[in-house]
Parts: sequence; C-alpha cells; structure tokens
Amino acid sequence: RTRYIQTELGFHERLFVAVLTSKATLNTLAVAVNKTVAHHFPRLLYFTGLRSAKVPHGMVLVAHGDERPIWLMYETMHYIHQHFGSDYDWFYIMQDDTYAQAEQVKALVTHLSINQDVYLGRAEEFIGGDEQARYCHGGFGYLISRSLLLKLHPHLDSCRNEILSVRPDEWLGRCIIDFLGITCVSQLQGQHYHTYELAKNTEPEKEEEEEFQAAFAVHPVSDMTLMYRLHKHFSRIQLDRAYQEIQDLQMQIRNLTSLTPAGETGLTWPVGINAPFLPKSRFEVISWDYFTEQYLFSCPDGSPKCELSGASKADVSEIIESALEQLNSRYQPLLRFSKRQLLNGYRRFDPTRGMEYTLDLLLEAVTQKGHRHVLAKRVSLVRPLSKVEIIPMPYVTEATRVQLVLPLTVQDLDFVANFLDMFAMNTLDTHDNALLTLLFIYHPYDAQRVSQVDVFAGVKAMVGELEKRYAEVKIPWISVKTEVPSQVKLMDIVSKKHPVDTLFFLASVWTEINMEFLNRCRMNTISNWQVFFPVHFQEFNPALVYRGEQTASSSTDFLRDGHFDRHSFAEACFYNSDYMTARTKLAADILERDEVLESMEVFDVFLHYSGLHLFRAVEPGLVQKYALRSCNPRLSEELYHRCVLSNLEGLASRSHLAMALFEQEQANST
Repeated sequence: RTRYIQTELGFHERLFVAVLTSKATLNTLAVAVNKTVAHHFPRLLYFTGLRSAKVPHGMVLVAHGDERPIWLMYETMHYIHQHFGSDYDWFYIMQDDTYAQAEQVKALVTHLSINQDVYLGRAEEFIGGDEQARYCHGGFGYLISRSLLLKLHPHLDSCRNEILSVRPDEWLGRCIIDFLGITCVSQLQGQHYHTYELAKNTEPEKEEEEEFQAAFAVHPVSDMTLMYRLHKHFSRIQLDRAYQEIQDLQMQIRNLTSLTPAGETGLTWPVGINAPFLPKSRFEVISWDYFTEQYLFSCPDGSPKCELSGASKADVSEIIESALEQLNSRYQPLLRFSKRQLLNGYRRFDPTRGMEYTLDLLLEAVTQKGHRHVLAKRVSLVRPLSKVEIIPMPYVTEATRVQLVLPLTVQDLDFVANFLDMFAMNTLDTHDNALLTLLFIYHPYDAQRVSQVDVFAGVKAMVGELEKRYAEVKIPWISVKTEVPSQVKLMDIVSKKHPVDTLFFLASVWTEINMEFLNRCRMNTISNWQVFFPVHFQEFNPALVYRGEQTASSSTDFLRDGHFDRHSFAEACFYNSDYMTARTKLAADILERDEVLESMEVFDVFLHYSGLHLFRAVEPGLVQKYALRSCNPRLSEELYHRCVLSNLEGLASRSHLAMALFEQEQANST
C-alpha cells in the first residue's frame, strides 16, 4: 500500500519548528509569528513557562509551568526529543521576537546532509570563555539535526545541574560543547545562515543592504506591527524573485524552441505552461461555460441560468481585474484602459493546465493627451494549476469490521437471493471481517397480517439456511412498519442498536458485495474526518443493449455496457459516531418536524450537519445488474425525481437507444 510506505519504512518528516515565548508576549509577538510564518512550516509548536487564561486561536501551546529561562530551554529540548525526536530530521528553534523567512529556512535544510551532527546559526563568542568555542544566538534562531538531538538528550540532566548561565542559548551551546564537542557554525556544506540585527526605529521598506535582503532571520522585532511590516517586505522580495525567475525561464524556453522538432510552432501560450488538451474525438471536447458579470449560464443544478455568486463571482471579478492590470502594464504610458462592461465571458477547466478564460471587454482607452476612445477587445487568460499539495490524512487500516445494513421492501424480494449468495461467496467463504443486518420494511397492511402471511418469510428462511451453513455467523434482522421508508429514519433505528465505533456500509439489494470494495470502504472512511459515498456502476438493460444476442462476459467488456449512476446515493460508508453527531445537530435544527426527514437522505445529513469531508467518487468495484427500481411517490419530489432519472438513464446509452428506435422503425415500415 503505497500511501503508507513512508510510515512503514521509517521515513522522517523534514522540519520541526519550536517557538520560545512567554506569558507576557503570547498574545502579541507570538500571535504575529503565527499569522506571518507559521502556515509555511509543516509543524510548529509554541513553548512557554506559564500560559495565559486563554490561548490564541490556531496555536498549539506547551506550558512547562516555570518561567525561568534555563528551565524553559531544558524542558523544551526534553519535550522535543520525547515527542518528535523519532519523526523529524531537523529542529529549528527560534524566539517570538524573531522574524524568520520560512521558505529560506525550508530550502536550507534540503541542502544539508542529515548524516552529520549540525548546530547551525549565528555564532557568538562566550563571554570570558574559549575563543574557539561558539554558541548559536537564540534571537536569530538555530538549526539542530536529529542525530545531534539524540546524542544530546542523555546529557541534558547533567547540563542542568552543572552549567550555570543566565542566557538559555548560552546554556544550550555550552552543554553541546562540553558533552559533545560540537560548536556553533554559521556556514556548513556550502550553505550560509544569513542573519540581520535590526537597529532601533528601523524602516524595513527603506532597508536596501544586501545583508538585510538575504537574511534568513531578523532580530530583535519589538512589536507586532514591525513583524507584519517585515513579513510584507520579504514577501514582496520573494514575489519579485519568483516573477524574475519565471521571465528568465520563459526566455530560455523561447530560445530553445527553435531547436526542437516542432520548431517555433511548438511554442505554447503562456510560455512554460502545458499545451491545451487536444481531444481525440468529439466526446472528449471540453465545453466552455458562458457567463456575464451578473449571471452564469451553466449551473450546478442543471438550470440554464443562475445568478453569479460566491466563489464564482469572486473568480470573475478577479479575472477581469487581472485582465485590466495586464493591459495597462503593456500599453502604459501611451494608453490607459478602464472597463465599461463585460460583453461576453467564457471559461473552462482544462485538467492538463488549469482554468482558461476568454473575455470580450468594452473598454475606454485614454491617451497621454487625454483623448478618449471606446473599443471592444478580446483577451485570453489562464489560471494555471499550482503546486500539488498532499493533504495529511489520519491513519486507517484494512482490518476494521464492516457492518452491512440492507433495507428491504416487498418490491426487493426478487433480488434478495442473489444478494445473499454474493455476500456468502465474497465475505463468509473468504472469512472477511464483515457482518450483515437486514432491515425488513413492512407496509402497515402487511404488518397487520404478519401472523397469517409474512411477506418476508422466504428471506428469513434463506437467512436460516446461511446460519446453518456457517455456524459461527449470525445475521440479525430488524422489522419496521412504515408507509414512507425514509433513509434517515431507518438509519436512526439501526444506529441505536450498534456501538458508536461501528463502521456502517449502507447497501442496496442490487449491490454485489466483494472484498475489493469493502477494503476501499474501510480505507476511504475515517472516523471524525471523512465519509464515503461511492457511485456504483449500473449495467444497462440487456434487452436493449444486446437485443437477443449473447451477453458479453469477457473481462475486456467490463464496465462497457453501463454507466456510473450519479443520481443514486443509496450506498454509503460512515462511522456510527459521525452519524450520531450529525443527527444530533439535525434534530436541533428541525425540532419536532419529523416530516422533514422524508425529504432527506443520509448524504444530506452529512452534507449539511457534519462538517466532515464527503468523498464522492466512482466505484468500479461496485457493479449492479440492471433492474427497474420502484420509485415511491410518497417520498419528496426531489428524491422521486432522482429515482425516475436513474431508471431512465439506466436503460441504455444513446447509441443503443438510437439503434433500438431504428430497428423498430424498420420493422414498422415493413
């Protein structure tokens, strides 16, 4: 399982950052550090002696209970070793009155070998000590390798008892020198740790010294405002460097294009971005969505026109603003453009390069002499795909027990035998860690006659046969009387009868259970994090697809004669604890109006009341044979409409339907 190869092989994360703060500066300088550079580091913790009554939002704080500087340093090093010593290669320790260029520090550790004992920072002499020995000044931050931390940890107690010092950075430096013989260095393996000491009343925007521009860390930062000004200044420097690097790379690409087989015709726009996707057939053509400044003419709900709002409105506004900015930067000072109106707008998402836009703008151009002219201009823009980020996910295994829940109505009786056969073959015979609970849904009329005629007697007999064949297996059932089998109401009953840590798989009678899907159900469902709603593959009606011919059964035809049914939300994988939490919020929202539940599915409960990730994806391991579903008109209009659409789209493909109509017309004409 490749997603766990890093954990199983013992690979380490690269960088851990510790920020030393105090009760007095926790809500000021520490907050400024958190807002400026914390999100650039993969892991950052704040260490203090005493904590405030209220910890600022978004900060992970460790309080040691003592404000003495040496004690704080000792406890911090001990804590880092105990909790993170085996997980990270590098440890960067800084104070809350330090501004660190996070990207520069991260780039630095990528160029250093982890096989050496590294103590890197701004090297300072000890007062009255050995001229050769140096310690790393704490105000400018310093870097310690994992190997050094592991060797240092056994000596921390001795250092605390034997070394006297007022400054914690001097104490740590003396400890490393006395017991390990390693001194602080400012450069190592060709890498320089640049620092800059701020003078009083410094104006960061006016600092032009090369030493300041190249600094990894700046100290001392006296207040929050100065921290934010430093961050703005260095962010601008990094942005200018990035733009310059892009221009240099584009120039190199242009110069090299003539040497390629395609020549200059192979140069794509924008330079350096992947070429647009070239469809191989008309079915692969990516369509454009039309929009204006007020409306979008390709709506998520399928309606032809909807109001432009939210993220889409912000996207359109930003892209128009960017277009004007690019036009003015190109033509000023000769011309200055201002927007009068967006005439037409088109956008599409190209998975090979990003979001593409074409805008027809009505502009007013003003010359240097003040002459005005109105003109229409078409511009094209691309919002490229940015760097792909791997989202950290909690660790899950394939050993979790899955509790299948199968609701059954009278209309489902013809399909139960096949479901139970597949369940026995793919789970019971293979000893998969999966259990089954049946939910018999009785119509009130059938429930009154259950003592004379039980409509589910045949199913109960089949369950009894399975329990005889597999002595260790018990398949319980729950009987429910209702005219409207609301998925949420049924799940409420099942939820109360199982432990909170149960992993449910809500199945349908047409589902063919297999080990491959059950494992994906386990892997894609994460307690208190994510629920999984697979989109099953629905086979088409064989009477329309094959028209009397033999049904294709070879593996090459797998997933050919069918479609993924995006209208169905019948299958779901989720933990009982997550359902109970979302259901509690729903109950508080609807109060006693239980009729609202008839218009909802489990998907709606998680979507509106959970705050969890909803993973909705096509599932090729979940294949259903064709069957005409029975749509209950007592359900909500939306649920009934989705059921009807699922039946209609599940008949056959457009080509199959066209062929059937053609043959019918041929037969009628003869």
